[in-house]
Amino acid sequence: QVRLVESGGGLVQPGGSLRLSCAASGNILSIYRMGWYRQAPGKQRELVASISSGGNTNYADSGKGRFTISRDNAKNTVYLQMNSLKPEDTAVYYCNAEIIPSWGRATDYWGQGTQVTVSS
Repeated sequence: QVRLVESGGGLVQPGGSLRLSCAASGNILSIYRMGWYRQAPGKQRELVASISSGGNTNYADSGKGRFTISRDNAKNTVYLQMNSLKPEDTAVYYCNAEIIPSWGRATDYWGQGTQVTVSS
């Protein structure tokens, strides 16, 4: 079985920072792309940022210049450093990864989500 477990969400004031972490565990052969999505109340889930196994990154316009995605392949972990947070960044943030498990083909996996609230 493969699991993605997120941590690092919480309540922060506008202009503050948070660092999200997501660790993949289980019978994993390889991890391709890893990324972060978010879903605000009443809105569709949207991509925040993604990173390839080779370190190529992609950001949604909303986070460019404020968010940084990184990964530690040795730890099967992806991070999202969020700076200069705004109230509109409030959402549940989900980790996503394309993983090849020991028993099968590449599959998309999702974490359970972590709440980020930006409010004064």
